[in-house]
Amino acid sequence: MGEEASGGGETPPELVREAEISLLECKVCFERFGHSQQRRPRNLACGHVVCLACVAALAHPRTLALECPFCRRACRACDTSDCLPVLHLLELLGSTLHRSPAAPCAAPCIPGALSCHHAFGGWGTLVNPTGLALCPKTGRVVVVHDGKRRVKIFDSGEGCVHQFGEKGDAAQDIRYPLDVTVTNDCHVVVTDAGDRSIKVFDFFGQIKLVIGGQFSLPWGVETTPQNGVLVTDAEGGSLHLLEVDFLEGALQRTERLQAHLSSPRGVAVSWLTGAVAVLEHPLALGPGACSTRVKVFSSSMQLIGQVDTFGLSLFFPSRVTASAVTFDHQGNVVVTDTSGPAILPAGPGDQFLLRTEPKMWTKGGELFDYVKAAIAPW
Repeated sequence: MGEEASGGGETPPELVREAEISLLECKVCFERFGHSQQRRPRNLACGHVVCLACVAALAHPRTLALECPFCRRACRACDTSDCLPVLHLLELLGSTLHRSPAAPCAAPCIPGALSCHHAFGGWGTLVNPTGLALCPKTGRVVVVHDGKRRVKIFDSGEGCVHQFGEKGDAAQDIRYPLDVTVTNDCHVVVTDAGDRSIKVFDFFGQIKLVIGGQFSLPWGVETTPQNGVLVTDAEGGSLHLLEVDFLEGALQRTERLQAHLSSPRGVAVSWLTGAVAVLEHPLALGPGACSTRVKVFSSSMQLIGQVDTFGLSLFFPSRVTASAVTFDHQGNVVVTDTSGPAILPAGPGDQFLLRTEPKMWTKGGELFDYVKAAIAPW
């Protein structure tokens, strides 16, 4: 009878199923919690737990204020925290066995430590890639490059599954792609320096919208948690927020968030805090000189901190020239370096450069200079 009670140490299947339904599902969207960015369980101030995607959907786009959908207690998205008991339970129950095959396997969460999970392309596959993004629903990676078809989509098995965006002069063609992002509903947004426009495609490559004549040189592009689109104007020195009806293919509103920036290029937004990072390329004095600067703004677009090439070089063993910027899932700022080449963790976005000691020095590889959107969920 004692042996029957012990049961060999295995968890009964019915208890596992009950735990999955009661504890491991977000009760707002009914999606399973996971280690990926959008499915990560977050504690609200009241103690209720929802996934990060629902926190972002419930929060006000500027103030980040929200109400708990269960008890209506007010809080802010940036005040939420990881629900560690749920994360530990996911590990105990072998959550990797239940993940969708399309989703890449997540690494253990170690703040400040970066490792390469995937390498895409190679000689002849990608020609001068300039940007990449991760599809939040499928886990596929979208890359823009200088090939005949400008947009390539790779699956988690590192193979190209689709490509589109012909090189040409028609409105639906892409002349010279600079950056790309994928919206929460799987629309691909590309900045095109050729005709200085922003082009929106569905995930199958059908053109939905062309936004032209509004920017001097649209460069960096990023999706916000509320499914807006951030765009930097490198020649106009500004940062803009676009609200788009993607299903109808219509631009609803444009708002200039920042002006007087110095040749802004890369842009990133933290899903955790709503902070925005902008990579500037100010005019450098002297022959062969090159300078970059990273600015981090709060969700209300107040400047938190900034650092330039010289400042970064004080904390790392060689000169640093930032080429891209992103946030990891804990809100830490990450920059890529073309001088190294390397990927450098630069501290939490809400306390930018108050903690800058690197915990890992990672030498570069094929797509490391275009890491903008892909680090955080992996």
